[in-house]
Amino acid sequence: MNEAVKKAFDVIVVGGGNAALCAALSAREQGSSVLMLERAPREERGGNSTYTDGLMRVVYEGADDIRAFAPDLTDAEMSVSDFGSYTESDFFDDMARITQYRTDPDLCEILVKRSKETLLWMKDQGVRFMPNFGRQAFLVDGRFKFWGGATIVVASGGPGLVDSLYLRAEKNGVEIAYEAWVKDLLHDSDGVKGVVARVDGREMEIRGTSVVLACGGFEANAEWRTKYLGPGWDLAKVRGSRFNTGDGLAMALKLGAQPFGHWSGCHATAWERYASDFGDMAVTPQYQRHSYPFAVVVNSDGVRFIDEGADFRNYTYAKYGQAVLQQPGQVAWQIYDAKTNHLLRDEYRTRHVTKVSADTIEQLADKLEEVNRDQFLRTIREFNAAVQDDVPFDPNVKDGRGAPGLPVPRSNWACKIDTAPFEAYAVTCGVTFTFGGVKITNEGEVLNTGLERISGLFAAGEMVGGIFYFNYPGASGLTSGAVFGRLAGRNAADFAKRQKVERPSNLKYA
Repeated sequence: MNEAVKKAFDVIVVGGGNAALCAALSAREQGSSVLMLERAPREERGGNSTYTDGLMRVVYEGADDIRAFAPDLTDAEMSVSDFGSYTESDFFDDMARITQYRTDPDLCEILVKRSKETLLWMKDQGVRFMPNFGRQAFLVDGRFKFWGGATIVVASGGPGLVDSLYLRAEKNGVEIAYEAWVKDLLHDSDGVKGVVARVDGREMEIRGTSVVLACGGFEANAEWRTKYLGPGWDLAKVRGSRFNTGDGLAMALKLGAQPFGHWSGCHATAWERYASDFGDMAVTPQYQRHSYPFAVVVNSDGVRFIDEGADFRNYTYAKYGQAVLQQPGQVAWQIYDAKTNHLLRDEYRTRHVTKVSADTIEQLADKLEEVNRDQFLRTIREFNAAVQDDVPFDPNVKDGRGAPGLPVPRSNWACKIDTAPFEAYAVTCGVTFTFGGVKITNEGEVLNTGLERISGLFAAGEMVGGIFYFNYPGASGLTSGAVFGRLAGRNAADFAKRQKVERPSNLKYA
C-alpha cells in the first residue's frame, strides 16, 4: 500500500508531469499538505513532459536575461551568440497569428506575462536551463544567431526537467503515490472533496480540500481521438505517455465542467513511419523528423502537399502531422540532397529511421517503390526549375529563397534537389497533445456549464482549453503547463486555507 494515501490533504494533484509538479510545488510553498497521484509507475513517471526536448518559450529582453536563466553560460559562449530578444509583444503576436486569433485573451496574457517569472522560479526549484545551440541557432560565420522565439531549453531535456522537479518535490515534502489511477471526484453540493483512486489494486476515497487536475489530454485514447479529432486519427502514433487517456477531462465533464477550446484540434508532427504506437523513452527521441524546412516532402502520389518553408519549424511542425495523416496510407517522404544533409537534426542519424539513399535521383525514385515514380521525378524537376537561385540561402532567417509558381508554392529555404547523395525519410503522423479542455477562471478554477466555479476544483496543463487552436508556437506547451500549474497550485492552496474544515481521520473504501 502506498503510505502517502492514508490521510487527508489540503491539496490533491492528479497527474505527474510538468504542470502537476509545478502545481504541487507551488501549493507546498503556501504551506499546504500536498499529495500527488501519478497513474504511471515510477519508471514511466512524468507524462508527456518526459518525452519532450525540454524547450520552453519565454519572454526575454536580451543577453542579460539569458544569463539569468542559464548562469552556467561561459563568457566564450556568450561572445559567439546573438540571442536577440523575444518580447511580450512578440509572444502575443505569435500566439495570435498561429492560433488564427482564437486564443483566449485572458489566458494568453497570463501565459505571456508570467513566462519569465515562472522559468526563473523553476530555476530556483533546481531546473537547469541553457540556450538551445544547434537546434534554434546554426553556426554561421562563427556566430550562433537564435531564431523562432524558442531559445531556452532544459539542459537534460524532458527527463531532466521531470527528475529535477520530482527531486525538489520530494525534498519539499510533497507526498507522491505512483500507480495511483484516479477514477472519479468526490463531491457534494458544496464542491469537490477529494478523489476516488485505484491504488495498489484497491479502490479508495482520498479526501482533499481542493483538487488540481493536471493529468493530460486524450491523445492516448484512440476512441476519443476518432470521436473528437475525426476519422483516421485512430491510426496516428502517440508521441508521449500511454496514460493520457482523458481521465481528468471525463471526471470534470461528469461534474458539469464547461468544455472549452479546440476539441477537434491537436498538436501533431511528422514522425518516424514505423515508430512504436506509444512513447518509449529508449527510442522516442529518435523518432522526430523536424528538418523538413530544408526538404522536399512528397506523398505516395509523388506530389508535394505542404509549403515546407512556410515558416520556421517552430511555427509549422505542430500542424504538419495532420497534413501527413491526410495523405494516402498516412505516409510521406522527406527528400534531401548533399547541400542540406549537414543541417539534419541528430535523430536522422540513428538506427531508428526508415531511410532510402541513392547516388542519382532516378535511383532514389526506383527505391521509393510505393511512390509514383514518374510523378515524383516530374515534381523534383518542376521544383528545381522554380527555385530562386539568386536569393542567398540562410537557415537562421526566413530568407525568402522560394520556389513560386508551383501548385504548392515554397516560401523559404528552397534548394534544388540535384547534388548526390540523395536521401529520403519516411514519416507518418505523431500526435503529441490535444487542444480541447475545460474552461477555467484566471485563478485556475474550473467553471461549470453555467459558468459558475466548481468549488475546490482546479486544472492545469493539457486540461486547460482555450489556449491553442489549429496550431501552436513551438515550445509554448511546457511553458503553459508550468505557468498554469504554478497558478493552479497556489490558488488551490489558498482555497484550502480558506475552508478550515475538519478533516476525517481515516479513509472510506469504495
